[in-house]
Amino acid sequence: MLNLWDIAAIDQHAHNLLNPSATKRYPYTAAFTEGYHPDIINHHARYSLFYRRSLRDIAQLLDCEPTEAVILEHRRQLGLEKLTQKCFHASNLEAIFLDDGFLPGDIMPLEWHQQFVPVQRILRLEYLAEKLIIETDDFKTFWEQFRSQIDPPSAGIVGFKSVAAYRTGLDIQWTPKEFAKQRFYEIKPTSSQSLRLSDKPFIDFVITQALEIASKYQLPIQFHTGFGDPDLDLRLSNPLYLRSLLEDKRFENVPIVLLHAAYPYSQEAGYLASVYPQVYLDFGLAVPFLSHAGMRRTVQQLLELTPTSKLMYSSDAHNIPELYYLGAKWGREVLSQVLDGAIHDGDLTAKEAESVAYAILCDNARKLYLEKS
Repeated sequence: MLNLWDIAAIDQHAHNLLNPSATKRYPYTAAFTEGYHPDIINHHARYSLFYRRSLRDIAQLLDCEPTEAVILEHRRQLGLEKLTQKCFHASNLEAIFLDDGFLPGDIMPLEWHQQFVPVQRILRLEYLAEKLIIETDDFKTFWEQFRSQIDPPSAGIVGFKSVAAYRTGLDIQWTPKEFAKQRFYEIKPTSSQSLRLSDKPFIDFVITQALEIASKYQLPIQFHTGFGDPDLDLRLSNPLYLRSLLEDKRFENVPIVLLHAAYPYSQEAGYLASVYPQVYLDFGLAVPFLSHAGMRRTVQQLLELTPTSKLMYSSDAHNIPELYYLGAKWGREVLSQVLDGAIHDGDLTAKEAESVAYAILCDNARKLYLEKS
């Protein structure tokens, strides 16, 4: 079997770790499920194949017994910095690209992560829009500030991210500016309270405005696709809904990155990548959250049609550093198994498979995000 541990991976989509005070509010098992109901977190999550397998993987890394109680005690003794250093070192990462719009009040800053690995930022569009809606008094100011903050993108920002799949679905349509102006005053809070943007016309306006700017710089935009927490309607997170956006000539130069293998719509995502030159994929979250067989099957489905120049590694790690390690471990092991199968089937030679591994683990992301023409 191919040994891919010598390849330093670029984790092209992940999230900041929780700060120590926030960690106390999140049970350990919460990091191993997309559910947030107490019965899921406190009971059922412990019975997933992912959790059972992960305890053994983490225990091997920490050199301790594979029980939750023992692992928690070893984590406490190490502390966050030493634990993170151990997980990142074992993951062999060239860089991580962080979407810092997830749990923004509970996370360690990007600069803190820099002590362990080079960091680039992925700007979450809905989070920026929510902040500016609260901070501005009128639509004109909002629109000007929104555009000025992303045109040009600040140093360190290598891509945008949308969570429209969580809010209103992926059937994103062009919204006229005047209609967006009307919606602004409907959704703006009367006080400086927090805002969760869930107005479809306004979200579509924000995304299409960002796409115009991304087109100027050929800046990738990542879209959450497929499964996630129960906040989303899984039916509307099918990437096939993006067709009208993908067909829009104004945005044909914008790289669109479909996250999470679009699971369970992996074959649909692979099809889109095979026929639209601007569509790329990653398999984070599906790897490592699925069973071993599920991870292998999903990556195989992506590669049924997807050109190997369009598939990228990510972990979608969040909250705890162990998820970076688990993503790196299973990303390599599953990719190795799939490529070995391709060699056996005659789809690839051994030399070609090695080149594909480099492409998926690091080269494709480096070219797409960091090596602008």
